[in-house]
Amino acid sequence: MAQVLLAAPRGYCAGVERAIVTVEEALKRFGSPVYVRKQIVHNTFVVDDLSRRGAIFVDELDEVPDGALVVFSAHGVSPAVKQEAARRGLRTIDATCPLVTKVHKEAVRMAEAGYEIVLIGHAEHEEVEGTVGEAPGRIHVVDPAKPGEFRADGPVSWLSQTTLAVDETLRAVERLRERHPGLVDPPSDDICYASQNRQEAVRAIAPRCELVIVVGSANSSNSQRLVDVALAAGAGAAYLVDRAAHADERWLDGVQTVGVSSGASVPEGLVTELLDWLAAHGYADVEPVTLTEETLTFSLPLELRSNRKPG
Repeated sequence: MAQVLLAAPRGYCAGVERAIVTVEEALKRFGSPVYVRKQIVHNTFVVDDLSRRGAIFVDELDEVPDGALVVFSAHGVSPAVKQEAARRGLRTIDATCPLVTKVHKEAVRMAEAGYEIVLIGHAEHEEVEGTVGEAPGRIHVVDPAKPGEFRADGPVSWLSQTTLAVDETLRAVERLRERHPGLVDPPSDDICYASQNRQEAVRAIAPRCELVIVVGSANSSNSQRLVDVALAAGAGAAYLVDRAAHADERWLDGVQTVGVSSGASVPEGLVTELLDWLAAHGYADVEPVTLTEETLTFSLPLELRSNRKPG
């Protein structure tokens, strides 16, 4: 009998929800326009929805008028960006995920302690750019799939982008430790709890599935990793789709069991849309597979919790 295994946890994590609500509340409190540097989270639907409500997304601060209000995205920014905002007299609200902020603080502490820092991650990702900016000249970015050589005259430590696949990161650390036996671990795990939970849920259902469909945008690192995890865990095939309209009914040929999950920046309505699409193609039997319940929440930025004005 055709069925769907619906993985949980999935969808919004605490950091993403905080970032989206930050923009929504800024629009309510201060009115439009509210500028947002980069995408607030990596999801096309969310960005388009906030744009319709008055948010203006820009790549760099030079696109923001002097004195305007700008929100920094969940992925974080470097100190240089904050300094530029202050110099321009921009009003700012920082929606950086607290788990990313933790990595930033670790980078500063390690650099001050004299370490050369290996940052495992994707160099083009905004989170990585922000972390590198915390200790420029001391951080070496290495791709998790092929950590390269670099010169280090002193002790070496490592950090990682928060949205990587856990297994891939650990393999990268093992290879780095072969080259640098004294490699020092971070004080705590950098892969965010939500990325880990979603990966574990997909890993649990993948061996039972001929097909896994992950809802998420192409520029979402944590969503892309769910596809990788599904394939590594035994799924016959796995695809990433922004929404149900991008799914291909040919994927269903010969498939009895479809696994479904979504990245940490995906609203649940897009998952429901995919389930409706699957039901219309004969996959109406949905079995939830829940590995853990998430209860963590983050407070909004201070400017939205008090009468203090952004500055």
